[in-house]
Amino acid sequence: MRILAAAFSALALTMAGSAMAATPYAEQVTQGDYVVPNFTFKSGESLPNLKLHYRTLGQPKRDAQGHVTNAVMVLHGTGGSGAQFLSPQFADELYGPGQPLDITRYYIILPDGIGHGASSKPSNGLRAKFPHYGYADMVEAQRLLLVDGLKIDHLRLLMGTSMGCMHGFMWGELHPDFAQAIMPMACLPVQIAGLNRVWRKAAMESIKADPAWMGGDYQQQPVLGLRGAVNLLLVAGSAPPNWQAAAPTRDAADAFFEERFAKDLPTRDANDMLYQIAASSDYDPSKDLEKITAPMTWVNSSDDFINPPSLGIAEPAAKRLKNGKFILIQATPDTRGHGTHTWAKFWKKDLVELLAKSEKR
Repeated sequence: MRILAAAFSALALTMAGSAMAATPYAEQVTQGDYVVPNFTFKSGESLPNLKLHYRTLGQPKRDAQGHVTNAVMVLHGTGGSGAQFLSPQFADELYGPGQPLDITRYYIILPDGIGHGASSKPSNGLRAKFPHYGYADMVEAQRLLLVDGLKIDHLRLLMGTSMGCMHGFMWGELHPDFAQAIMPMACLPVQIAGLNRVWRKAAMESIKADPAWMGGDYQQQPVLGLRGAVNLLLVAGSAPPNWQAAAPTRDAADAFFEERFAKDLPTRDANDMLYQIAASSDYDPSKDLEKITAPMTWVNSSDDFINPPSLGIAEPAAKRLKNGKFILIQATPDTRGHGTHTWAKFWKKDLVELLAKSEKR
């Protein structure tokens, strides 16, 4: 089962907040919390204290005016946390001596988004009474963490995967001068619609249709509803060539399915999951792509079920970016579908080129 587990690990990194494999970098992480007082959400709801958890690697470097010059923020995907960027397939390719994000040169910031990881979320106690958050709220919270919490008013690089990719487009439009370079991976800069919305809607409705849901005030997790939602997430994060190579028989695929659910379901909270999926409802950067002025390298993969190239959306959108470049990684038995974004070996050279291009900006 080790081969199968490795084959599917990209999905787990993207969609679940599971524990990461130990790497040397995990021991070098500094963790912290920044509490935003009286945070008001776009819905009009508020929290007296919004906790934002984060991890950092390296040390900030400041210029003569005291501004941090080497900050890099990396944003995770739906259901994940900043911890996923300590996984070997990401960290071991990027953070070491002489590597693109060498932590002796850069100050790496790995936040947990609202509703994720160790940041404030429904399962902390409010359950379905937790404020309904969207991507605009998440981006604003990230900005407050940087500016007020860490005293950073400029990013050398903003990276984001999946949901974090979408946040990257929003950052580029809302705060065009904040990031010196932007690298969004595994998303499209349009409203969540079509198949992408349908599977999300189906996952949310699966949770709410379980009689044990009780409007979010459940005494025990609505396991049947969660099971249906996780089924959909599994398909959405699929990587057909990779999975076929790793599980070429019916029995091998069945065995993986059974093992994954035995480990996955106990880690889920229905309210958290429902809120995480619903947060994308306010996303639509399509009207303002011309506002993005920072050098941008946008990377998708051709075996991505969630953002299939056959939609024909990416190339026309990329032409509207003033200083942007779109790259489509072609599928192989080694790529990881939507989760290709977490395997840095596929796009590391593109990151190096982006950093060089944006050096003097």
